[in-house]
Amino acid sequence: MKSLSIACALALGLSLTAALPVAAAQESHAAMAQPAAASTTAPELHAAMRSLWAGHIDHTRAYAMAVKAGDKAAATKAADATVANAKDIANAVAGFYGADAGKGMMDLLAGHWGGVKAMTDAQHAGDKAAHAKAMQDLTSNADAIAKFLSGANPNLTYAGVNGLMVMHIGDHEAQITEIMAGDKTAEAATWKHMQAHMNTLADALSDAIAKQFPDKAK
Repeated sequence: MKSLSIACALALGLSLTAALPVAAAQESHAAMAQPAAASTTAPELHAAMRSLWAGHIDHTRAYAMAVKAGDKAAATKAADATVANAKDIANAVAGFYGADAGKGMMDLLAGHWGGVKAMTDAQHAGDKAAHAKAMQDLTSNADAIAKFLSGANPNLTYAGVNGLMVMHIGDHEAQITEIMAGDKTAEAATWKHMQAHMNTLADALSDAIAKQFPDKAK
């Protein structure tokens, strides 16, 4: 990814403010589907952040669809893309805060993707126990991410980060269930919600970054 996208990824881990839960609760699907306003502070940052987090859900959705279709090559490609996205975030953290911080972030993101992948595979196999285990792991991972991020930055709150992660996990679960059931109508609605939630998160992060790094955010 380009350096701007990398910088945006770093901001996820280190610039999420307490205002995010309010933004998430008030997100409007129609409004969030629109491009960032031209008058937005740091428009390049907003655009890059939206693109990065849209990529995360694009790749996980592609994985679920490939698994449903029995297309192993496409599933592998989507899984690799999801991991590459996580590495971009982890490398950004390492670049600013050292290798240990980058490794910690990568471990957490790997845990998130591992849970999503396991839930996808379990849903496809009709394995309710494995699905429940994946959800348990994802919930524990959300807790760990919230603690990690709120501990890294005094502007973060545990409750804010955890709330956003729990909502995100719920979106993954709903989407995977609908894809495996072949319910295109329901999945389309969930997909709009996921996109809206990612845009809400990205815009809130970008606003916080612009305030924290006014000389760097463009």
